[in-house]
This record gives sequence, structure tokens and C-alpha cells, in this order.
Amino acid sequence: MPFLYFCSPSYRLNRVESALKTIEGAPEQTDKLKELYGQVLYRLERYNECKSVYTDLIRNSQDEYEEERKTNLAAVVAAMSQWESTPLEDLGLPDSTYELCYNAACTLIGQGQLTEAFNKLRQAEELCRISLADDSDVTEEDIESELAVIHSQMAYIMQLQGRTDEALQLYNQVIKLKPSDVGLLAVTANNIITINKDQNVFDSKKKVKLTNAEGVEHKLAKKQLQAIDFNKALLSMYTNQADQCRKLSSSLQSQNPGHPRPVLIQVAQLCREKQHSKAIELLQQFSDQHPESASGIKLTMAQLYLVQGHVTKACDVLRSIEEFKHKPGMVSALVTMYSHEEDIDSAIDVFKQAIEHYQSEQPGSAVHLALVREAANFKLKYGRKKEAISDLEQLWKQNTKDIHTLAQLISAYSLVDTDKAKSLSKHLPSADTMAFNVDVDELENSHGATYVRKKAAKVIGETLPKEQGQVEIKKKKKKKRGKLPKNYDPKATPDPERWLPMRERSYYRGKKKGKKKEQIGKGTQGATAGASAELQASSPPTSPRPGSATGSSAAPASNIIPPRQQKPAASGATRKKAPQKKKKGGKGGW
Repeated sequence: MPFLYFCSPSYRLNRVESALKTIEGAPEQTDKLKELYGQVLYRLERYNECKSVYTDLIRNSQDEYEEERKTNLAAVVAAMSQWESTPLEDLGLPDSTYELCYNAACTLIGQGQLTEAFNKLRQAEELCRISLADDSDVTEEDIESELAVIHSQMAYIMQLQGRTDEALQLYNQVIKLKPSDVGLLAVTANNIITINKDQNVFDSKKKVKLTNAEGVEHKLAKKQLQAIDFNKALLSMYTNQADQCRKLSSSLQSQNPGHPRPVLIQVAQLCREKQHSKAIELLQQFSDQHPESASGIKLTMAQLYLVQGHVTKACDVLRSIEEFKHKPGMVSALVTMYSHEEDIDSAIDVFKQAIEHYQSEQPGSAVHLALVREAANFKLKYGRKKEAISDLEQLWKQNTKDIHTLAQLISAYSLVDTDKAKSLSKHLPSADTMAFNVDVDELENSHGATYVRKKAAKVIGETLPKEQGQVEIKKKKKKKRGKLPKNYDPKATPDPERWLPMRERSYYRGKKKGKKKEQIGKGTQGATAGASAELQASSPPTSPRPGSATGSSAAPASNIIPPRQQKPAASGATRKKAPQKKKKGGKGGW
């Protein structure tokens, strides 16, 4: 924020127009009156006139106020750099005070030299601390309050450089100091809101109150106040205050009828409400009324058409933007969209118009030749060989040593005019001139090679030379024999029915039912397996068991226990546990 040091009583009461008339009607223009006149002109943002007043004062007066006049002149130059796109002359102003350093930094910011501006602000901070350290009545809080405007400008540079976290921290430090300058607080709060965007809206609602403080409108420039109002409207949209957003944007549009931003805010609100058709209608209306600032509006219209799936309408809108329609980026976007819609004729027409434009404006330029080459490649891709020939011929005439273009031209002519292709083939270089010194092994072993030749394994030691007549014998791989069954007898004839399923063989007799497993305690009246074995002992077995004696006798009958007296052995699963004694004392006892 530029510094101004002197102001008249009328200026303090913000009666700027009245003060201007009083000064202009004065019979004699003294130096003091001229200084007041310069301040009023600055407040009215008539910077060129203001600069002339201060330049004349510095040139024709020598007193103790010279440094303040230079500071004011530096503030005027900084304001012109910020708000007007006019080239600035070097006035040779010094950097002897922190105010002059600060204004010089503001000028550098306006010129886009952010790193140099940040270093200049560091210098201003150091000069400010040095100048205030000599005064014993100045506290550390007073110094920090004086440095607040420098720190806020540092944070602004950080924000422009994308260092938003550092900028936000520094902005909040300035807010906590509560400086007396309401203009500084308003600008700092506004910048915090722009960092928050649609996030942390509760913090933004608190910060927006600082932009509404009394006297802010007399401290800031018109463009600063305008930016704050735009951000208020956007904040209303982010907080779903649709009526408030429409009210603020309509007010901004009435104040700035040719400015596209209020209309874009209204369109954004309509899109949030899913009213895309109404938004497009509003954009079209503004574009018709203000064609001088319709470029951004038409780009937004094209985006909305694409959202709705109307690709052809979007292309028509983009092609109506005279400022951008022949730019390489716009040509690329249009060709891509037309190709997506399979409208190849329209895509080729876009190339044609762009090439004709550069043929008349910048013939032979890099952009012109690049567009011709892309048009030729596009036509060849879609089989338009006849149409591509003229583009390829134009490129080859520009550079007859371009073998790639010549090859494309011959390929195109080979399908249209073979005689012409043969005549052009004579311009191709011979095979000897095209032979390059290429290391085949290096090329095959490169990362981009699709086939890599395998190298033979290195043999340790020196290889002996082969004798004459010695033939290298290749080792034959032994075939593995299949596994044979364990009981395989090579002398026995194999079963002729071995390939048939078991059920289909002649000797299949069905599955034998297996013997029932002996179960303890599940016989008739609780008879055990031992008892059933004893009952069957009287009848001799049909065949002896392996390992048993054929002459074994049965056990004597006296050892047999009657079934009712037998006690079956209980298994571990069926064995009952002894009942446990109940604990005394009830549920809660110990």
C-alpha cells in the first residue's frame, strides 16, 4: 500500500472533490498548496497529473521536506505500476528509507519481478528496525505494528509464488497485531479469503467483517474495492447464500457493465443450481452486448456446451472467437473435438483456415510450417492422400533436404500418380549416402530394441584351438522314460481290457460289501464284540488268517462272562465326569 504523508482538512474528511475545487481556485499556488494538490490527485487516481506535480516540486524546491516528497513520488510510481499498464521511466529515486524501499518493492511487484521485490522488502524491514531502534519510547510492539504493512506485502508475494501456507501464516500474524490502518486490515483479510476459497468458510466469514469496517472505502483504490466486492459475492456462493450472491453480482454488474466477472459469478451460481441452459443464455446475452470483452465469456459457453454433450455447438462457439481461433492450441482443441465426432471434413477445414491465416500474416514462420505438417499428417491418417499432397509439396519446397517429407510425398503419389512418384524418387539419396556408421551390437543391446541377441556364456581360461577335421558334436538330450507300475512284469501279456472302465470289463463282479465295523455296546441287549466272537468260535473259519495258527483251540467255556454281567469299556468321549461340588455363598460369594 503506497505511503502518502500530507493531507488537507478537506482531504481528511474525504471531501476530495471539494478540496480539489478549492485548490484550483486559489489565487496563488504555493509549494504547500501544490503538495496538497498532489495528494488530492493521488486520491482521485489521476496518477499522471500527480506525478507531474511531485516531479516539479522536487526539482524546484530545497527544504527539509524533500525526502517526504520523494516518498510520495515513489508511491505514485508504485500505484501506476499496480493499476496502469503503462511503461515507467526510471526517476532515480534512492532507497535511503524504509518507506522508499517499500514503494520501490511495490513497483517491482507491478512489473512482475517478485524475487527482486521480496529482497527489497527485506531491505525495508531492516531499515525500519534500525530507524526505530534509536527511539527509546518505541516498544517492540510498536515496531511490529509499523512492520505490518511490509509483512503483509511479503505474504502477498508468497501467495503469488504459490507458497500459500507461508503466506497464510504471515497474514494471520498481521491480523493478530490489530493495526490501526483499516485499509491494511481489509486487504490482508481479503487475501486470506482468496486463499481459503471454498474451504474454511467459517474463517472467511469472520475475515469478511474486516473488509466492511468504517473508512475502508476512503483508504483503498477503486480496483481494490472492486476485488473485495467480487470476493464477497464468491463467498456468498460458496456458503450457499444464492440470493445474496445474485444481489451482489447484480450490483457489481450495474457498477461495471462491461466487466465479465459479475456475469461469470452469476453463471457459476446458476450452474450450482443445475440451470445450465439459463447460464448459457445469460452468457450469450452479455457476449452480444459487449463483443469487446466476449473472449472469456465464449470460452465459458463452450465449456458448458461440452458439459451438456453438445460438442458441435462448443466448436461453433470456439471458432467464433476471432482472437483465438487460429492459435495452435485452439486448432488442436477443435481438431480433437471434431475427430471425436468423426467430422473429418470440419477438422480439415479448421486446418485450412489456420494455414491461410498464417500464409497471409506470417508466411514461412515456424507456426505456419508446423500447422502445414500437422494438417498433412492428419490427412494421411484418415486416407485423404490427394488432399495431403499439396501440403507435403509445400513443406518439401521449403526444405528440399527433408527426406522424411519427401518419403511421405512419394508414398502419397504412389496411390494417385505413379509416374510422379517415380520422378520424385530420383531425388532420394543413394544407399551409400544414407549408410550411417551404426554399431549393430550396440543397437541390438539398447533399451529400445525389441529383440536382444543373446550372448554366449564366457568360458574361464583360454579356449584351445580345434584340430583339423575335428567336428563339433552336439549333445543329444536324453528322453525321460515314463514311470511304470510297481508290479510291472515285462514277460506277462498286458490286460487287453486295461483301457476300458472297470465297470465295462468282463471280469467285473461289482464292489464287495465291507464288513461292518465292530462297535462296542451296540449289539443285541448290549452284547460286546468279544461275546460275538466267542459264539462263532465253534464253527471253523473258512480260511486261516495270516500269521495265526491253524490248530488254535477256543477258550474254555468257563471263562465266558454272561452278557448281562459284562460292563462295556467307556471311551474317553462317553466317559462321564464326576459331579463337582457346588460352591457355597451364592452368586456373589468368594
